[in-house]
Amino acid sequence: MATDPCEIPRPSCLSLPRMNGMNELIELAQVGDSPEIAALVNKAYRPESDVVGWTHESALVAGDRTSSRQVENLSRQDSFVLVMKRNGEVVACVHVELADNDCWIGMLATLPADQNSGVGKRMLLAAEASAIEHFTPKRLMMSVLSSRPELLSFYQRRGYQLTGQVSDYPREVGVGTPLSKELKVLALQKLL
Repeated sequence: MATDPCEIPRPSCLSLPRMNGMNELIELAQVGDSPEIAALVNKAYRPESDVVGWTHESALVAGDRTSSRQVENLSRQDSFVLVMKRNGEVVACVHVELADNDCWIGMLATLPADQNSGVGKRMLLAAEASAIEHFTPKRLMMSVLSSRPELLSFYQRRGYQLTGQVSDYPREVGVGTPLSKELKVLALQKLL
């Protein structure tokens, strides 16, 4: 007896909301989107000093936030990236990954020009809905840098709470070098 492939949580079976205002579409990232996603994430998190936006970490962490290769490696049975495309261009992204009975949401990024426009909120909602529909986790998890109170507040307003888990910045995973030894990573959860 053949197994229905949608019974296994694979990215190819995701049914995502289509956001068609201004020709915007939220969809699963394809491997070919990896360079554009990496460029977007680096522009949103670690831009040049002349770029305006509120999600910057440039004063906290040096180096790229991600690479095209790292983004490619996120497309697996237990992990996927969603992108919002506007007229064919990636303008936002978010990563969802199953770990044990939890889904971790991360790498939420929008073009700096689109920040404070609701795009990030829509991407977070799409990530949460996709995680719940296809992985049925017990809780949604994410990490926030300790020196980002505005970002922490953003997620707390959306139902995430601090778990009390604090860890050192993960230097070994290739997501940049902290500029302060005091920089920590805080875990947040949203119980389902």
